[in-house]
Amino acid sequence: MSPAPEKRIGFLSFGHWQAGGGSRTPTAADALIQTVELAEAAEEIGIDGAFVRVHHFARQLSSPFPLLSAIGVRTRRIEIGTGVIDMRYENPLYMAEDAAVADLLSGGRLQLGISRGSPEPAWRGAEAFGHVPAEGQTDADAARDKTALFRAAIEGAGVVPADVGGAPSEGLLPIQPRSPGLGRRIWWGAGSRETAVWAAQQGMNLMSSTLLLEDTGTPFDQLQASQIAAFREGWAEAGWDWEPRVSVSRSVIPVVSEEDRTFFGRGHSDGDQVGPIDGAVARFGRSYTGEPERIAAELSEDAAVAAADTILLTVPNQLGVSYNARMLGVIAERIAPAIGWRRKMAPSSPA
Repeated sequence: MSPAPEKRIGFLSFGHWQAGGGSRTPTAADALIQTVELAEAAEEIGIDGAFVRVHHFARQLSSPFPLLSAIGVRTRRIEIGTGVIDMRYENPLYMAEDAAVADLLSGGRLQLGISRGSPEPAWRGAEAFGHVPAEGQTDADAARDKTALFRAAIEGAGVVPADVGGAPSEGLLPIQPRSPGLGRRIWWGAGSRETAVWAAQQGMNLMSSTLLLEDTGTPFDQLQASQIAAFREGWAEAGWDWEPRVSVSRSVIPVVSEEDRTFFGRGHSDGDQVGPIDGAVARFGRSYTGEPERIAAELSEDAAVAAADTILLTVPNQLGVSYNARMLGVIAERIAPAIGWRRKMAPSSPA
């Protein structure tokens, strides 16, 4: 039996903002600045990653590369990433430049989650950005074509002829700058076992979705573990010469104070949820809420958490930096060790 993968944990922020209702992120500026500050606090705690969700036409984080660059220059160790970027909205060459800049500024810490995207509030929102699928092409086809061009560009492929005296040259120019190694730090957000196998065949890491577009009656963690197994099998069959990474996301809310009880009650771990999405029946994962020791025991039995090397913890970002930093500290101290995680501290600041 192969050894369990070394565990990393990161936070995943949706970056919501709204005024009123007790929100501590009343404006977009608050949501952005607090995301950077939470990444700094998480690094000091020993958390491994700071990841952001990307949504358009919503009061959430929508433009990841300036934000990730800001985090990158304010931190020294923590991974920075997305979960996920909707490729339907992207200009793949412009994105390749942005991604390289963010990766270079962070010293090669970018872990970029991308995908076909999820349901959104806008009707054909990507078309408003000027991205219309070609005739006969689905949104998924367009996203995968853009992904192929983006990945070729970050690896240094020529993408446009040089201008030689007003005529095109035979040689092609690559985008600049490039960041060596970024190509192996691209993750595909997969919502099914079939898509996970496709990601393996393409040589991308797996970012398993918070929902799976199938419901077999199997508990979510076991269904997700089977998706991860299919991905690893597909990876082995593809013959890649490096080890991929796999992440899963979980909502983990330890209840240890009166403030926690005010927001989340005494806490209980809900079961899986099942419902329609994108024309299919999807299964959503449970939330883990309650006493830290009980959550630790339950997470240690989660089949997908055991199979993954990276666990992304969704944070209630509208409760502010102090609340979320304290919550991450409790998870690091009293919950994460139960799933095999060990704290990695930030290096000392330079003199």
